Amino acid sequence: MSETSRNTMIPNHYTASLSALDLTIAQAVPPGGNWKDIPETVPSKRLQQIRASYAAGKGSRSTYYGRLRPDAPAYTINTYFTRPGNGCHLHYDYSGGQHRTLSQREAARLQSFPDRFVFRGSHIAVSRQIGNAVPPLLAYQVARAIPTRGLFADLFSGAGGLSLGFQWAGWQPVVANDVDEAALLTYRDNIHDVIVLGDIREHHVIDAIIQKCEEARDASPNMPFFVLGGPPCQGFSTAGNRRFVGDERNWLFRQYKAVLERLQPDGFVFENVPGLLNMEGGSVFRAIRDELASTTKQLVVWRLRAEEYGVPQRRTRVILVGDSSGDVESEPPKTVTQLGNNMSLFNELPAAVSVRDALSDLPALRPGEDGSHKDYTHDPEHPYQEFVRGLIGPEEYLRALNDRL
Repeated sequence: MSETSRNTMIPNHYTASLSALDLTIAQAVPPGGNWKDIPETVPSKRLQQIRASYAAGKGSRSTYYGRLRPDAPAYTINTYFTRPGNGCHLHYDYSGGQHRTLSQREAARLQSFPDRFVFRGSHIAVSRQIGNAVPPLLAYQVARAIPTRGLFADLFSGAGGLSLGFQWAGWQPVVANDVDEAALLTYRDNIHDVIVLGDIREHHVIDAIIQKCEEARDASPNMPFFVLGGPPCQGFSTAGNRRFVGDERNWLFRQYKAVLERLQPDGFVFENVPGLLNMEGGSVFRAIRDELASTTKQLVVWRLRAEEYGVPQRRTRVILVGDSSGDVESEPPKTVTQLGNNMSLFNELPAAVSVRDALSDLPALRPGEDGSHKDYTHDPEHPYQEFVRGLIGPEEYLRALNDRL
């Protein structure tokens, strides 16, 4: 390797420690396996609870204590990826002895963050930022589907997955807001330095956001302006009539709408979890959709699976795009990859990017080890590795996927 590559740092390549019990459990689970592969002689109250729940017909719990398959995308990366019992989080390299959970850099890669994107804060704060993020590569393809480029504000921004994708597509950030200080420090260091820390329900916070947006629009009056964001919606209740007052979490959505009403942007992108579609029989989603539709000329709804957009992770998101021009297509962005079990001779798309495609060049770690000082183990073996290492951009990466057919 060159002198430059030998000096490379891989930030956030840290993996959590494991107890002796969790290490024993990890050593029993093969690639693609889960809690069912763990001998009943292993003394674990949690395993007893999982087995009892399964026996009672309360679900398969198929991802608990799961080990990733090297030849398939990861399951959804959540905020608990450092815990082996809370999902499919064990490293795929069983034969290589990597009996540990994913490192924070590995989880960030599976979310499509480039290696140069450095997360700030404690280990707990970093895991939360990674697990809560929108995959930037998915956001990039959403941004490309909007037939304009302009300015944007990002509400409930977290570390900035949505913003990074839009920035890749040629959009310019104006301001970001969140209540998570560590996430905003990450945003500031990687994307844009104009941030507003605080609860958007506070008048001085929303006023500060509006002021920053108006200043940017005054400076560039001919540029389109969009508002991005994914306010939490678990507090909505619509039994009979819409009730936005009973739970404070509802006001987060109302404040998002209030920003739209005050700024009257050219459009917006609203992101949320797929469970929103079925909450209270779909009535919550319909209420949100109708509220947002009242602020714009056109509203389109997309249900996007990240693994179909070149992201090495099975993660579904609901995207609502409002557009005052009416030029956004109702059809979602074209998919670029497909899961192996969905492949056919009539659908000429490359296979979904696998965990091994995404991670094989990262150095091995022991449980509890920080490998941020280590170097890559070899040159990129897949376009995805070139992409996350900054050797090619997102558009070139998507073209390279197609070239592999």
